[in-house]
Amino acid sequence: MSDANIRIPAEARDRLAEIAAEEGLSLRAYLARLAETLLTPTERNERAEKARAVLREWNGYAPSEHEQDKLDAELDRRLAEADAA
Repeated sequence: MSDANIRIPAEARDRLAEIAAEEGLSLRAYLARLAETLLTPTERNERAEKARAVLREWNGYAPSEHEQDKLDAELDRRLAEADAA
């Protein structure tokens, strides 16, 4: 495997290195693990669609796009409220 150089602000590098160290990892290992575990937007959308399909089949849950938008807005509101607390 070949390595790549990525230029980021020193503050970001230092923060990532601190997080990695607290998890007992090198920065290189931490970033490799992060890249393996994070989902792309496409992967997140695919998983969300699979979850919706399972819910539809299991209990008929099938909100309209408008209902889904309202639910997303309510979740965003609750998360913002929790962050403010």
